[in-house]
Amino acid sequence: MRILVTGGTGYIGSHAVLALIACGHTPVLVDNLCNSSRQVLTPLRELAGCELEFIEMDVSQRDQVQALFAAHDFQAILHFAGLKSIGQSVQSPEIYYRNNLLSTLNLAEASASTGVQAFVFSSTGTVYEQVDGQPFREDDPLGPINPYSRSKWMCENILQDTSQSGSGFHLANLRYFNPAGAHESGKIGENPTGVPHNLFPFLGQLATGRQDVLTIHGDTYPTPDGTGVRDYIHILDLVEGHVAALDYMLAQEQSITLNLGTGTGYSVREVVAAFEAASGQKLTCEIGPVRAGDVVITLANADLAHQVLNWRASRRLAQMCTDHWRWQKQNPDGFGH
Repeated sequence: MRILVTGGTGYIGSHAVLALIACGHTPVLVDNLCNSSRQVLTPLRELAGCELEFIEMDVSQRDQVQALFAAHDFQAILHFAGLKSIGQSVQSPEIYYRNNLLSTLNLAEASASTGVQAFVFSSTGTVYEQVDGQPFREDDPLGPINPYSRSKWMCENILQDTSQSGSGFHLANLRYFNPAGAHESGKIGENPTGVPHNLFPFLGQLATGRQDVLTIHGDTYPTPDGTGVRDYIHILDLVEGHVAALDYMLAQEQSITLNLGTGTGYSVREVVAAFEAASGQKLTCEIGPVRAGDVVITLANADLAHQVLNWRASRRLAQMCTDHWRWQKQNPDGFGH
């Protein structure tokens, strides 16, 4: 199948490209490079063993999306393009709504009019109502509490309504929290622009001297060590889940909403300790104020994904740290931008 991968040079998108190629699909990568680098294409082509079609464009621009679909016949879409920092969304909500909603609306419109069969959407577990820290199930109440999460929830609704309007495409809403790790080759990994907003790339840069100190935002939460607890999932497990969801929709001709996660939570301090063990580096940390929009514990119950897709995350925290550190050691300055 010819598959559009938005955000194709980004962290999740680049790993998804390799998973699609391994299954015999032909991905077409698009990205506006606002938080990625075209330099990822060199190792990506090497790992794929083939040429890759890449188009620099902004899917939040309707005219660009219409031109893209006029020039290509896509059977499916994996939509990763989107802004994703909770803290940044609280500071600049209008940017998040404009980028995330318009990109999804444009793709939904194009998909409905061109015969796309399957649409896989990169959503988030933070759309759930944050209650007691128990692993979230797909039928739990929704209640996003920050602009990033609300933008993702709105995108889910746009896509669900469009898929149910007789447009013909089936939808997989995949909700997850914190992808981590890197490809086992160490040739591609998470490479954000500027100061990383996510824990793993920040720790990688801290271990290589690009950052001086990690600020832990709050250490008085009601958790065993006072720091926030998150469900981290290895990037390779995550993209395998996306491919499994794509296969399911094509075979069963049904839409699905699924969590992808491990169901196991790790605190910030636990992740720091595991990364220190993987890297052999002592990492400097300090305690800072709690960030607006943050939650205490987020975990995903992924039992339904196992039942429906026969998929389960198998890689644990130690491997996430080892794989990310391998990538960071081989690419101490990232790809460049």
